[in-house]
Amino acid sequence: MSPTANRKVAIVTGAGSGIGRAVAVALAADGYGVAIAGRRAEALAETADAMGSPHTLAVPTDVTDPASVAALFAAVKDKFGRLDLLFNNAGTGAPAVPLEDLTFGQWRAVVDTNLTGPFLCTQAAFRLMKAQNPRGGRIINNGSISSEVPRPFSAPYTATKHAITGLTRSTSLDGRAYDIACGQIDIGNADTAMAERMKAGILQADGAIKVEPVMDVAHVASAVLYMAHLPLDANVQFMTVMATKMPFIGRG
Repeated sequence: MSPTANRKVAIVTGAGSGIGRAVAVALAADGYGVAIAGRRAEALAETADAMGSPHTLAVPTDVTDPASVAALFAAVKDKFGRLDLLFNNAGTGAPAVPLEDLTFGQWRAVVDTNLTGPFLCTQAAFRLMKAQNPRGGRIINNGSISSEVPRPFSAPYTATKHAITGLTRSTSLDGRAYDIACGQIDIGNADTAMAERMKAGILQADGAIKVEPVMDVAHVASAVLYMAHLPLDANVQFMTVMATKMPFIGRG
């Protein structure tokens, strides 16, 4: 599709399930050309079916691999001609075990996916957004509630999500001269497969096991769309979208 077709273009990482799938479906329904990225080709195919749009590009991608990320952005440039929105959503966690029992491999896997992956995608997005005409675009990072407070036994995940806040701020500053806006959405207990443990009961800071409320993932997609719809001279720097009664504000 020619960039003169007036169709905005987005990349969604971690699009094979959960929040990524919901956001990709919402963007497609909103008229975007959407490139969906994730490690599992079969999961991406299911997302593409849910999107039901001819303006979809599924690219199996390992965001921890610079060559794989470069191939994703090259494919987007080749098909769509430009990039208006990057949603850095791919993420993973480690087993909920005492910090001293985590292996180096478990730590490294979370850091590579949750921090190095968004950096590599942001770097590739900068190169494309700076060179295209019209110049610029928007990057939205999935920060998670864990960018603000930890859960017990979550050092790798929490550390990387705190680091995403730093990446968001640096990206916002470094992109300013090139009309690249960057914001962050911090999500709490969206009802996806990852939240099943919240509904079953999860460890709290006081050692208790409690069921936590969840919210429809569609609310996350709506929030991302709101951020995406802003003109590039306006930006949501940080937004928190959460289940109202989840134990976050206060002391549980």
